[in-house]
Parts: sequence; C-alpha cells; structure tokens
Amino acid sequence: MACGWRMIGAMLLGVTAAQAAENPLARDRWRSRVLVISAPEAGDPRVTAQRGALEKARAGMKERDLVIREAFGDTPEARRLRAALGLPGDGFRVVLVGKDGEAKRTETAPIRADALFETIDAMPMRRDERRH
Repeated sequence: MACGWRMIGAMLLGVTAAQAAENPLARDRWRSRVLVISAPEAGDPRVTAQRGALEKARAGMKERDLVIREAFGDTPEARRLRAALGLPGDGFRVVLVGKDGEAKRTETAPIRADALFETIDAMPMRRDERRH
C-alpha cells in the first residue's frame, strides 16, 4: 500500500511540475502577488515609466509580497506568460495577479504604485494578512 501512495504522490508532483512549465505564474501561487508587465519590447517608454513607478515603491511591494514578471518580445517565456493571462503580444499591458493565481486588475497604461497598493489592500487575503 505504501508503494501505491508513493506512486500517486509522484504522479501528483509530475502534474504540478508540468503545470508550472506551462504556466510560469504557477510557481508564485499562494506565495506572492505578481505584477506582469507585457510589451512588444523592453525599450517601450511605458515599460520605463512602469519600472520607474515601482522602483520608488520597493518597501511597499515587499510588504505586500509583490513580485514582478516581465514579458517582452517573442521569447518562449513571454509567450507562456501572455498565454496564461490571455494577453496580446502586440500591446502594453500591466496585470496584477493575486496569490490565488487569478488576474485582479489589468491596465493598458502604466499604473501608479499607490493605485496598485489600493487594489491589493482591498483584497480579502491582504486584509487578513494585515490583521495577523
């Protein structure tokens, strides 16, 4: 019987690894909120503006368990990130993904850090985190 449980466990781990390979956001689920910045190229002025807004807000990002993932160009990783969120490859998008792995906010222009933090702070999971 123990051998059967090991086999089931190995199968479940295999599915999890496969899912993570297909969806690069899977590794952050239940650990971090993710801000995905997507653009046709890293040199897009909106990318520069978004990075600048976030650079000034590092402490707030850390406090909210927020990490950044970038999808630029047509790399395999960029395609997987866009596919996971249903994003086009030819436009600028900023997507906030909750710890549950679901998109919570999508913008077509850079988002101010305070507006991003307001969205996060209104989430039920974040309110629970602040109480404990």
